[in-house]
Amino acid sequence: MSQAQSRRMRFSMFSTFCPGAGPPSHWHHPKAINFDYTNLSHWIELARKIEEAKFDCFFWADFNGVHDTYKNSTAPAIELALQFPVADPVTLTAALVSVTQNLGFVFSANVIQTHPTEFSRRVSTLDHLSNGRIGWNIVASFQKSAWQNLGYDDVEPHAVRYRRAEEYVNVLYKLVEGSWEDGAVVRDVATGIFGDPSKVHPIGHKGEFYRVPGIHGVEPSPQRVPVLFQAGSSSNGRDFSARHSEAIFFVGNGDNPLPTFANFRRDMVQRLKGFGRKPTDLQFFVGRNYVIGSTEEEARRKDRELQQFLRDTEYVTAYMSSIMGVDFSQVDMDKPFGDFQSDAIQGLFRQVAESYPDKQGTFRDVAMVLALNRFVGTPDQAADEVETFLDAGVDGINYQQMTGTHEVYGFIDHVCPVLKKRGLMQSEYAPGTFREKLFAGTESESGPLLNERHPAAQFRARKDAEARTGAALAESTG
Repeated sequence: MSQAQSRRMRFSMFSTFCPGAGPPSHWHHPKAINFDYTNLSHWIELARKIEEAKFDCFFWADFNGVHDTYKNSTAPAIELALQFPVADPVTLTAALVSVTQNLGFVFSANVIQTHPTEFSRRVSTLDHLSNGRIGWNIVASFQKSAWQNLGYDDVEPHAVRYRRAEEYVNVLYKLVEGSWEDGAVVRDVATGIFGDPSKVHPIGHKGEFYRVPGIHGVEPSPQRVPVLFQAGSSSNGRDFSARHSEAIFFVGNGDNPLPTFANFRRDMVQRLKGFGRKPTDLQFFVGRNYVIGSTEEEARRKDRELQQFLRDTEYVTAYMSSIMGVDFSQVDMDKPFGDFQSDAIQGLFRQVAESYPDKQGTFRDVAMVLALNRFVGTPDQAADEVETFLDAGVDGINYQQMTGTHEVYGFIDHVCPVLKKRGLMQSEYAPGTFREKLFAGTESESGPLLNERHPAAQFRARKDAEARTGAALAESTG
């Protein structure tokens, strides 16, 4: 791969397995109404189109609860289809890997919804079935309704949620990296021996949240560990990403997110170095919406119509109430947010706040941040922005549709060809697993497995006596 190709932007298609694709996208917009989220053929068509366009991955947000902060009620979420109802993206992933060849699939899963033993089995199975095209967006859930639905009394404090997430990923590492050595699968037809017991080890994990004494129930998959994504940007979230993530999502703000992104990237690079990792070990994806017209005037007209559409509904306000942990129906929306604090998604609020150094941004600014995070212009102007982002250290665009799948097809038809012509988007997939494709041509290219700088490598089964007994794995509780 040439140096120019290695610098190309990565593209992730953001969606949610629900009637609307997630804020600020609306299920009832004219460009969205023909898409039936429970119809598998619709998803198959979309996945194939995205793969034909050479997107790197399909990314699903997910929730186990209902957005119920706004008006202290679930009614707005039910009425507006505010990421509700929401079906299981893992099941959808299993269906779509069978009709694609190269596209990566990243699903969100929070660390309370499934025990790490069962989750490890699930991701290993999907990694096998997809030939190594699976990624996991690690979520430390903020929704009270999700925690209660899963048997907890309340949401754990923010710091505790990340402690739980830390132990959770370490259990996964021990299972998928340390339980089976290379060569443990013999599959010798002549002798009838499938596996070598001396190379399969119990992990002996006993920690604050989990007890997992035994072995991993699935033989090693192509990547062993799925490609790890994360979106947390609070201080705890940033440390977690610097230790574990291979890609991190940054939510832009307004027409130009780059000044805020520059501070975010600078901070993350220092944290990466503090954990013994290289800056290239973590790819930075910026969430971005696109309003495209054949002329700038047409794009501006589309944007005016869209912004009016968004303001005519409580959808975005209700969503931001949930993730910010404040009921915007009880707030003066034109009041500056000042030193407002929340134990919900702390990082997103921090990103918005950093774009208003004088703290004079209003709660309305916060509520509309996702809707206003868009580019408006022609395909060539969009490509200009992508190149500017690339030069500023952005590695990927998390494409967030605003109006539905027809908008996505328009982006594919009109913007992607310009990006490819300029070398800003791949024209062909690199060979190998999702991890190999994503890091091809970079300093952190490491094959299908996580590199030795990643903390998962310390749990990797070795051929020395200590690893054979499993003592090293049992000793560490993460």
